[in-house]
Amino acid sequence: MHADTDHLCDVLVIGSGAAGLTLALKLADHAKVLVLAKGPLKEGSTYYAQGGIAAVFDETDTIDSHVDDTLVAGGGICEVEAVRFTASHAKAALEWLISLGVPFDKEEGADGESRYHLTREGGHSHRRILHAADATGRAVQVTLVEQVRRHPNITLLEAHNAVDLLTGRKFGLASDRCFGAYVWNRNKARVETVRAKAVVLATGGASKVYQYTSNPDVASGDGIAMAWRAGCRVANMEFNQFHPTCLYHPQARNFLVTEALRGEGAVLRRPDGSRFMDQYHDMGELAPRDVVARAIDHEMKKLGADCVYLDISHKAPDFVTKHFPTIYEKLKGLGIDITQEPIPVVPAAHYTCGGVMTDLNGQTDLPGLYAIGEVAYTGLHGANRMASNSLLECLVFGNAAAQQIQGELASLDELPMAPPWDESKVTDSDEEVVIAHNWHELRLFMWDYVGIVRTNKRLERAMHRIELLKQEIHDYYANFRVSNNLLELRNLVQVAELIVRCAMDRKESRGLHYNLDYPNQLPDAGPTVLRPDNV
Repeated sequence: MHADTDHLCDVLVIGSGAAGLTLALKLADHAKVLVLAKGPLKEGSTYYAQGGIAAVFDETDTIDSHVDDTLVAGGGICEVEAVRFTASHAKAALEWLISLGVPFDKEEGADGESRYHLTREGGHSHRRILHAADATGRAVQVTLVEQVRRHPNITLLEAHNAVDLLTGRKFGLASDRCFGAYVWNRNKARVETVRAKAVVLATGGASKVYQYTSNPDVASGDGIAMAWRAGCRVANMEFNQFHPTCLYHPQARNFLVTEALRGEGAVLRRPDGSRFMDQYHDMGELAPRDVVARAIDHEMKKLGADCVYLDISHKAPDFVTKHFPTIYEKLKGLGIDITQEPIPVVPAAHYTCGGVMTDLNGQTDLPGLYAIGEVAYTGLHGANRMASNSLLECLVFGNAAAQQIQGELASLDELPMAPPWDESKVTDSDEEVVIAHNWHELRLFMWDYVGIVRTNKRLERAMHRIELLKQEIHDYYANFRVSNNLLELRNLVQVAELIVRCAMDRKESRGLHYNLDYPNQLPDAGPTVLRPDNV
């Protein structure tokens, strides 16, 4: 095997957002860590997260309250142990970020003392959201990247896509342990091998499976698809969170308008200026996201409207520009002055609540393989993720998995060899249009049939099309050299199947999954778990 195409490390981290970089930093003093990023290091969902991170800092707040709010938002099927584990470790996770230099906003209290400014978002009963203005994710990502780039034990490989996991099962070895991955080096257009004692999936979610999404292009469900092919269970893939307020504008189709606007008094209005959220929930604009997204979807369909409007213009201009400088400048550049006029918004796919099943240490079903952050199903989110618990989950489980891996590394034997990638039977594609067409078709029918409101017939139509696409993509993958678009499409169609299978299995409406044929909740329900046939 060529030395330049076979990389060795202690820990391979696939993904470079808050979860992956947290774990890398926590382990780097004890191990050689290699971090893969599909694009530039910052190009993940973390960077674009606006709102903040939930933790109990206010003396009138309690961990029990954070737990209770999360359980209510999760529609009754959160794993209580995972929720309490996360809430209990939240403050320590935030204090670690503060020690690294993340500039969370402060304010002067009534006693003249400086303290962190805490905002409130949907589903929370207290102000407990630490934030860096309205660009918290960017502040976190920039700080973590600075730390990672300085550490001599961390190697960063940008423009590298993981293709598939290396497992003992795949190569007929005595142990079924995961020991690395095949990796597509986009700069050199070749597949290389990375072997590691532990592999961590930190690849984020799969919202790119939908036509309209707030997520960056890299959110293509790669980790979920790879883990499924390797034999891991997945759970709760039917619960796709649609963020209620994505900017409706042709020049900025995936720009998220943070929920913190509603936390600070912004209201939703119909095109005629009338409010409507009070008719749907007693918390109004601060209702859980699934309620708000369905309400907007219903109003748009009822009125035949292209969008609704989010209005904070009744607040003082100085207040708006101080708290939401990023949104103010972005929209001003598009000709919208949010201090004077409302913002046109629509729901968009935002967060994958389900994923690869793990324990509280991030351990998957496969020895040597961990999953942390949005790619994982820990039980924290249940049927609907509460605002500002997502970055928190990345930090808490990144740390937990790092501790688990550190304890295991010393006892692991020498890594097995893996055969080099075989390209002897494939050629360069002369039909890239096939990928582009399939890509568009998949995202469109997922939006139409498996979106905010579903029916049995829509789900059946979606599954029929998925089966056709799967065969076409499989044939294409077998005959042509890999490319970034082909790898992402292969993973997305696999994730689409998992979403639809989970949605078909749930014979009720709960949280983010709303089926007109089963409009009521069952009295007793739990997670939807899928087990691969190849295990």
